[in-house]
Formats: sequence, C-alpha cells, structure tokens
Amino acid sequence: MQNIPFYQEAFTSYLNAFITDKKPENLYNPIHYILKLGGKRLRPVLTLMTTEIFNSDYKKALDAALSIEVFHNFSLVHDDIMDDAPLRRGQKTVHEKWDINTGILSGDAMLIQAYQLFEHYEPKTFHSLAKLFSKTALEVCEGQQYDIDFETRDDVTIPEYLKMIEFKTAVLVGAAMKMGAIIAEASEHDQMAIYEFGKNLGIAFQLQDDYLDAFGDPKTFGKQVGGDIIENKKTFLYLKALAFSSEEDQQQLKHLFSLTTNDKMLKIEAVKDIFETSGSAEATKQEIVHYTNKAFSILESLNISEDSKEDLKEFGKQLMNRNV
Repeated sequence: MQNIPFYQEAFTSYLNAFITDKKPENLYNPIHYILKLGGKRLRPVLTLMTTEIFNSDYKKALDAALSIEVFHNFSLVHDDIMDDAPLRRGQKTVHEKWDINTGILSGDAMLIQAYQLFEHYEPKTFHSLAKLFSKTALEVCEGQQYDIDFETRDDVTIPEYLKMIEFKTAVLVGAAMKMGAIIAEASEHDQMAIYEFGKNLGIAFQLQDDYLDAFGDPKTFGKQVGGDIIENKKTFLYLKALAFSSEEDQQQLKHLFSLTTNDKMLKIEAVKDIFETSGSAEATKQEIVHYTNKAFSILESLNISEDSKEDLKEFGKQLMNRNV
C-alpha cells in the first residue's frame, strides 16, 4: 500500500484528465469549477487504497474513485442551493457564481456522469458497483432530508441524529471502500467488513467535524469556527448538552439557539461554555473514540495482511486527531 499523498496525486492527475472542454459551456463549466475547488479527496483515496489492500492494482479503481468524487461534489452543489450557502471551500458556490437553475442542471449532469464511469468495468463488476452506488445515493438523499427535517424539530433524539449522519456522510465513506474491494474481487465477507469499517470511521469523522466546528483552531479549520452554532444546528454537541444540563441551562441553551443575533461571537462563546460545563464536549470526544475503535475492531476479521491492518488503523487515528 502506498501513502496517502501518492493516492491523492494519482487521483488528482486522473481527475484533471477527466476535466476537458465540453459544450454547452454553461452546463460543463460549473461542473469543472466545483471539481477543481479541491478538498481532502478522502473518499476516492479510500477507494484506491482499499483496492491495493486487497492485492489489486489501484489504477483499476480510478474510474470508481472518480465516480465517488463526482457524486460527492454533485451532492455539495445541491446542498449549497438548499442551504443558500454563499461559499464552498472559500470560493463562491456554483449557484452564486452562475445561478440556481444552472446549479440544479449541472448537478443533475454530475449524477449521470457518476453512473457513466461504471461503464468502464466488466458486466459483473459494473452490476455490483451500480447496485451499491444506487443504494448509497438514495441513503445520502434520505440523510439530507432528515437533516432538513431536524431544523424545525425540537424533539430530535441522539439515535436519530446518529442515523442522519450515518446516511448523509458515513455510508459514502463505507461505499468508497467497498468499491475498492469489489474491484479487487475480495470475498463477500471482506467486502461487507470493509464497508462497516468505513461507515464507522465516517461517523467518527462527522462527529469530529461537529466538535471542530465549535472547538477547532480558526487558523487550521478552514471554515468559520462556530458556524453550526450561528445557524442553530442541532448537532451531537447540542443534543448531549441538553441531555446533561440542568433545567436552567437547558432553557438557556434553547434560548440561545432561538436567537439570530448580530453579536455572533458572544453567542458562540455562551454556547461553547454550556457545551464544556455540561460535559457535552468531553462526551463528544468519547463518542469519536467509540466509533473509531468500533471501526478498528472490524479489522480483525479481514483477510488482509497485518501491515495493511496497521496502515488502516494509522489512517483512522489521523482522522480522529485531525484539526482541519
């Protein structure tokens, strides 16, 4: 198995070759724009890495990795429209740079492109990849709907929140890894096990995102720290704080999350104080550890080398200890 920067470089080269001038420009230019904005490329890297872990050439997985990345960015284009978000990775969102109709249509085209990339595989592999992809894409949509529903609900439970992030974020991580296993012709057991490993790692990743949004370093986080608090998002931190707090602090937290205030920093600091004093911040860190260790426990049943298991553990630890 190669190191992460190797896979990132190999994938970026393949992505750049995929981005070619096409007409009509107003359909394809927004697609190329969002794909060039960068990001961690976490999911395609996992696809390439998993293929090699199961003793196959990572190059065979480049089209599947590209499909995952195109789909992920399609979902971001449409999410940004739904959230009316002005910025993505520090640059204008597609619908802001062009318009909403362009964002919808270009996003639709990206979804179709993601499916088209599977056509480069033999029928048996194509069928397995497309079946997994369809299931995952629908779950991502379900997760997005849960997220929208939660905005207007005051009775969201922690199990419901965990199910939402599993569908919206984690299943795509699991699918990215399972695709690598499918291409490498790993056993059904290993395909499912690596999917579960990726899914649990994806939940830990999203919980870490929740934590960093409140407590991350503004210099390294890459987004506005406290963004979820400003938008009154009912994250794991918020739900745990409600569960742990006194009735007085519960009412204070609910009041703070009902406000749209000009003094954003005052609101952020007040909410963070409740997150810390209630024990919610610590509980969130423990939950990240829980899902990371849950992922690691699955590795024992995988038919891969001990070195590969250690490499996957190291990758998980890097995600758990990241600050961006």
